[in-house]
Amino acid sequence: MNSSNNDEGQPFNYNDASVWLSSPADLRPPLTGEVRADVVIIGGGYTGLNAALALREAGVNVVLLEMGFCGSGASGRNSGHLAPSMGKDLPSLVRHVGKARAAEFMRFNDRSVRNAEETFKKYGIDCDYEPAGNITCGVHDRHRAPLLKTAELAESLGVEVSFLNASEMRERRLPEAFSFGVLDKRGGHLNPGKYVLGLRRAALDAGVQIYENTAVTHIDEAASPVQVTADGGVVRADKVIVASNGYTPATLGRLKSKIFPIRVTLFRTAPLAPEQFAALGWPGREGLITAHSAIEHYRLTADGRILGGSKYVQYRYGSRLATGKQPAVFKKFEKLLKHRFPELPDLQIQDFWGGWIGMTPDFLPMSFSNRRGNLSYGMGYNGHGVAHATSNGRMLADQVLGRPNQDVELFKRRMLPLPPEPLRWLAVNGMKKYFERADQVVDADLRLD
Repeated sequence: MNSSNNDEGQPFNYNDASVWLSSPADLRPPLTGEVRADVVIIGGGYTGLNAALALREAGVNVVLLEMGFCGSGASGRNSGHLAPSMGKDLPSLVRHVGKARAAEFMRFNDRSVRNAEETFKKYGIDCDYEPAGNITCGVHDRHRAPLLKTAELAESLGVEVSFLNASEMRERRLPEAFSFGVLDKRGGHLNPGKYVLGLRRAALDAGVQIYENTAVTHIDEAASPVQVTADGGVVRADKVIVASNGYTPATLGRLKSKIFPIRVTLFRTAPLAPEQFAALGWPGREGLITAHSAIEHYRLTADGRILGGSKYVQYRYGSRLATGKQPAVFKKFEKLLKHRFPELPDLQIQDFWGGWIGMTPDFLPMSFSNRRGNLSYGMGYNGHGVAHATSNGRMLADQVLGRPNQDVELFKRRMLPLPPEPLRWLAVNGMKKYFERADQVVDADLRLD
């Protein structure tokens, strides 16, 4: 934990990792020497651990390599929203893939939420899950038409959502800055650290060989068996699963034309006092996501805090991992919080942290294998990883086992590749600025700029 100051000279508490977890007491030793396995998995987050569990259930000998400790990446850093969401937004998805395929994606989203909920139960993971649903909210009248269109499209695709007008939002006693919205009752929110560490414990109990603090330096997929080299040793395996998400271009030097890491900042307040809860309302504890192009998201935590983030994101040249300590961004969030929750004039942010999410050019996840069939990739969740990564782990296991899987077929597609640098930097930041401009009109009108 380290700090910098806000305008009043008070320190920002910044955690370079995550407030959700710390290094496990039973940290697994790094890889040394040579190890043989049926399958080696690179990445110990939701994707890799769910894949490992599914493979162990089929009797497969699995080795998992994690460069930190399991969960120290995006799976242990995120905001914990479990939502049946896909792509940038539903209207954009329909324009991109058509209504028929969009409906299939919506059904995948629903299965993904259910898969996550079933995973909690199956492995006895207490992750503070609250099935409170999520509301995509309008904070300005410019958001009304897009949200009405989203609700109409969702209904036409068979998705059960409902548009909440201002009076219905007030009946729910939601914070007044959130004027109207689209309610999706499926899903809710959870403690992401408890979820990923629960998966880690289940994987160890199932006999997965986990090596932590083991950074992979090379994958030789032309070798038979495949050879995965790390700093301290080598794993030879029949097949490899790469589940390193947004870290993949920076740490493995792979898929630079298909995925890029975006740094997202998150924060949480101090625990609210009873009188603050009374002033705030929000008894249903729904997750709140704004209808901005660069979204804001808010929710209540199990220990009584407001958690929020996103909106101000960074991409670093060369798909390297952008730094997280951003005092200017922290100040913006302090100002933003006061506008969103004027009911609580003394509300203070206690902690900042964040992480890197894996973005794809078409905002859709990836789950595919190479032509040899000995190397599979699962990543690119575009901020929807709690649900999608859980499902993708099982999808990857099916690819390795040669089992049919309707969702793997669903995600097969031609992707418009990202250009090499410096054009990639220009393209990513150009897209970022395009989305920010639309939001700046709204924020200027609300006097947030």
